[in-house]
Parts: sequence; structure tokens; C-alpha cells
Amino acid sequence: MEPCDLTAIEARRLIGSKKLSPTELLESCLARIDAVDPAVNCMVARDDAAARAAAKDAEAAVMRGEALGALHGLPVGVKDLENTEGLRTTYGSVLFKDFVPPEDQLIVRSVREAGAIIAGKTNTPEWGAGANTRNAVYGATGNPFDPTKSAAGSSGGSGVALACGMVPIATGSDTGGSLRNPAAFNGIVGFRPSPGLVPSDKRPLGWNPLSVLGPMARTVPDLCLLLSTMVSDDACDPLATTIRGKTVRRPEDFAVPAEIDLAGLKVAVTPDFGFSPTENHIREVFAEKVGLFAHLFGAVDDATPDCTGTDETFEVLRSVAFMAGMYERVRDTPELVGPNVRANVEEGLTYSALDVTRALKQQTVLYKTWQQFFGKYDVILSPAVTLSPRPWSELFPAEIDGKATRTYFHWLANAYAVTTVGHPAISLPVGLDRAGMPFGLQIVGPRGGDAKVLAVAAALERELAGDKRTARPVPNIAALAKAQPISAMPGFLGFD
Repeated sequence: MEPCDLTAIEARRLIGSKKLSPTELLESCLARIDAVDPAVNCMVARDDAAARAAAKDAEAAVMRGEALGALHGLPVGVKDLENTEGLRTTYGSVLFKDFVPPEDQLIVRSVREAGAIIAGKTNTPEWGAGANTRNAVYGATGNPFDPTKSAAGSSGGSGVALACGMVPIATGSDTGGSLRNPAAFNGIVGFRPSPGLVPSDKRPLGWNPLSVLGPMARTVPDLCLLLSTMVSDDACDPLATTIRGKTVRRPEDFAVPAEIDLAGLKVAVTPDFGFSPTENHIREVFAEKVGLFAHLFGAVDDATPDCTGTDETFEVLRSVAFMAGMYERVRDTPELVGPNVRANVEEGLTYSALDVTRALKQQTVLYKTWQQFFGKYDVILSPAVTLSPRPWSELFPAEIDGKATRTYFHWLANAYAVTTVGHPAISLPVGLDRAGMPFGLQIVGPRGGDAKVLAVAAALERELAGDKRTARPVPNIAALAKAQPISAMPGFLGFD
């Protein structure tokens, strides 16, 4: 095993015990990037000199016997929507193709202060719009299990980098599933925390809970380690509500997943939350996978909260969020903005204040319905994504099983059902589907039940690891190293 293939937990333990040098780990990660990234195009901006300097500093701190941060010496991939001081940050937009931020945003500063070393920026769709990671700056990111297929998104670059062993941990963000969708497509773990758990200093609508920041990793314990460095009550985020004189969000509450007895849980199982366009293939695979581990739980029912109106509610509220950040750019430079962003803004312009009011009211109705549902169940299990990975040349799935989709993001309905009501959820890799691509299981918890979701995921991960039908799949790194560059594929750069 190469150092880059170690779990974050194990690598950090070895660094702390002086059995692994941060420079050795970084060089292993950089070598893996050099070997594999041409095939998948996920690590899109690098400053190897700065990373090597940081690794040397980290090594010197170890040798001096200094107190070490939770992530000391661990290379991290940072999503290209997140500002990194001195390292190009484009947001996947040609408008910012040469932008170099003067300072880190909070999530990046937090992982740096915990000792992480930024190995590079990971690719994203333009402004995170859409769950197919491709743009007109860096081009498309391919799935490591088949580079002709989508890596999902919008944290697609982070998902691929993790799956390929380029970094042990990575950052991401999630509105309609952008932490969970790429986790599912690439066979890694992505967690959408409750709004405010990971404070954001960049959300243009501070009280809008749709968009959150969060961690990605190859295992649940690794993800918890990263999450523990992100949580805080920072006042930059109005959703990170606090109690004066008392810390609400404590890193120690998330650093290690809690122990939980799966046999004591009552679980609801749904392929579609009663409304999402889940393809038959995924419905069947989901049923097969659940059949392999349902006996671990105390009770398993086919059940879903009533999600009536979720599509319409999410569509309106999503467009409002895009209007807040993108309206002027679409108005002033429409030729420099991609189709997904334009579609959101154009849709938003058709809504009235009454439409927005109705959406907010229905969101509240849905929230209350979910609270009643969780009075009966501990967690909900569903497919993380409605379909198996399709070619990245398809900008978005226009149909599923022959039926037209409502919007370019309708295929993310299993994820945005959860987003709409603000509950925490994780995507856990559970083997492969019938097409030989990774399958992601979504575990949804109760309001504020972040620690519970992580505990269930960790316990289930341990149980499933010994069966090849349910264990985390790993891409063929040797084959990727020999594959043709994805940049040679037709349609690689742009949106058409």
C-alpha cells in the first residue's frame, strides 16, 4: 500500500508517532495525482512548491515535539468554489479563470489551522450549478470507474480525488446533493450536515438553509475527523445560532463516530420518497442491497414522509438563491455564463413574491410533516441518487426510464427532498450496481441528528466491509494511469 492509500486516521496516527513524514505522504499524493489525474481531470489547480513547503514545516513541528492539530500533515483537496489564499479559485467560471483570492474563506482557514496541507483545488461545475462536473475553464471530470461517465457534482472533483487516493480528505458543499451525489457516483463518503453546523461566510442569503458546507472522505471515521475541524459557532453565519456563554457546536462531539446499536433502530426504507424519478435499475439494486443488511436493524418498514410539493418548493427556493448570487452576472455578461446558471436565473425572474411566499409556506408544511415522521423512525434509508452514472457528455439527464425530467436537477430529487427540510444526511458506498458503477446509500437522520447519522453510517460501514457485494468499491488505479487523457475526448471543454 502506498502512503496515499492510507486512511486519514491511520496516516495522522503514523505522523504523530513519527513513523510517517508529512513530506513522504504529500509526495505520495502528488505522485498519484501526476499518474492518474490526466485520465479523470479532478485536481485542477496546484501549487506544489507551497504544498511542499507546508509539509516541511509540518515535519519540523513533529520533530520538535510540538502540539499537533487534528489534521496535521494530511493533504486535503479543496473544492474550487472555496477561496484559497494565493491559489487560483475559478468557481468553474470563465469570469474568474485567473482569480487568485487574497485570503482563505473560513472553511479553508479552519482545515489549515488544524494542520492540513492544501494539495490542490478540485473541479466543480460552473458556480456549482448542476451535478455533472464540467465547465469551460477546466473541462470535464470523469468517473474513476469509467472516465467516459459522470462523476456527479457539484463536489465531483473532490469525490474523484478521494476515490483515486490523491488525498485522504476533501471539502465540499451541498445544495441539491452536491456532497452526497459525487460520493455515491465515486464510491466514497459525503455528508450534508445540518445548516449552520459548518458555518459559511460566503452564503449570499445568510438565513437560507439550502446551501451548506461539509466534509468528504473514504471512510466515515475519516470524515468525522475532518468534520470536527469545521464545526463552530462562528458569528459569520446567522444559521450558526448560539447561546451566549455556551459553545453549541463542539469539535469533540464529532471527531469520532459514537457507538450505536443498530438492532435498536426502527428504519424507514424508500426508493423515491414517494415522488422522485428513480430509475427501475436503481430501485432493484436498492432493494437487493437493503435485503443484505436489513436484519441488522430492529425493524425495517417501507415508508416515507409525505413529500407533496417538494419539487415545486425546491425549484422556487433554489432559483431565489441563484438570483441572489448570479442575477447581475447573467444580466451583464450572459455570453460568459453557462446554461445551467442562466436557466436558474431566468426561471427566478418568472416568480412573483406570492410564488416565493407559497414556497416558503410549503417548506414549513414539509418540515412539520417530517418531524411527525421522525417521531416513529430513527433514520430513513434511500438511494442517494436516482440513477446509475451516465456519460458526462450528457449535460444533465433529460429523461429517466423514458420519462422527461422536470428540470436539469430533477434527477437529484432523492437528495433535495432532504435539503428542503434541513435534515442531515450521508451517502455511504455500498458496493456496485448492475452496471459495475458505485452505489450510494443515503442515510437521513432526524432534525439536528448529525451525530446519529454518523454513528449509524459508521456502524453499517463496519458491518458491510467484509462482503464484496456491499464493501466500498475501489477503482483500478493501474488502468487509470494507462488510460488516454480525458482531455482528448470530444466535448471535454465547455458545455456542448
